[in-house]
Amino acid sequence: MPSQPSKQLETFDNPQPERDYTIRIRVPEFTCLCPKTGQPDFAELTLEYVADQLCVELKSLKMYVWSFRDEGAFHEAVTNHILEDLVKATRPRFMRLTADFNVRGGVYTTVVAEHRADGWEPPIAVQLP
Repeated sequence: MPSQPSKQLETFDNPQPERDYTIRIRVPEFTCLCPKTGQPDFAELTLEYVADQLCVELKSLKMYVWSFRDEGAFHEAVTNHILEDLVKATRPRFMRLTADFNVRGGVYTTVVAEHRADGWEPPIAVQLP
């Protein structure tokens, strides 16, 4: 049976919950519809997060992203909606979603939305010589 789009985000246990580490996922084929014209909008999504107890399962993320293909949405709204759903599913220490939309009418749009868990502070970055 072929795969189907889904709003269900599955998770799995973080294999190293005691460590802050970055998980970076690139989704180059996001599509939704312009809510004004109904024409397709294309974007590359970049998800970066520091997991706490749960990580997002990639196949479910793919099916979730696919579920927006026939939905009308403003860039700002859909980016924040996806972030909210991912935060609800995984409860990360930190999460950033960048949606880099292709040109529409001569205008490029990039939307960056972030979540930070209460009390979480990022580790100090190491600068090597």
